[in-house]
Amino acid sequence: MRLVLLGPPGAGKGTQAEFIAKHFGIPHISTGDMLRAARKQQTPLGLEAAKFMEAGKLVPDEIVIGIVDQRLTEPDCQQGFLLDGYPRTLDQANALEHAGLTAVISLEVPNEELIGRISGRRICRQCEKAWHLSFNPPPQADLCQCGGQLYQRSDDSEATVLERLEVYAAQTSPLKEWYAQRNLLLTINGNQEIDKVFADILAALGVPK
Repeated sequence: MRLVLLGPPGAGKGTQAEFIAKHFGIPHISTGDMLRAARKQQTPLGLEAAKFMEAGKLVPDEIVIGIVDQRLTEPDCQQGFLLDGYPRTLDQANALEHAGLTAVISLEVPNEELIGRISGRRICRQCEKAWHLSFNPPPQADLCQCGGQLYQRSDDSEATVLERLEVYAAQTSPLKEWYAQRNLLLTINGNQEIDKVFADILAALGVPK
């Protein structure tokens, strides 16, 4: 299986990626992990990427494409892979054509649900445990079980979440159209129980659970 996983912030990509990777015995490859690994290993592309990352800028397509291409040649990718967070642009999608993708899975969740999922997150300043006001509420409104104060990350505020969702929609709409034209796009309802979402992904791939 050579798969790409698309989905907006809060859609549950991390959870589903874990299930998919385990089910098929393939590596879950995220762009962020790849960039950090390349920087740590001090590869030529990793050092180039580090300049942009340390300046807080987006790493240019040509560098990201090079790092992904290198990663896909590693032995653990020979039986397949799951790409998460890549491609983000049509240039990246075009560069991935050689990989012979099996499918592109797009998790779809309404914006109002995503805002609730993300803006309800709270993090403990002391032990860094994550809570959610609705789905996994803390023992007290502003306190963790360890007694630490809870806070909301700046990128989890409702205004920032809306901004992130707008950016995602602008970036991925062309990608979804690109893959739909190539009969690779599988649209999955991500606004369900976790197990049901995973079952729907396997069914869409034509694979028994």
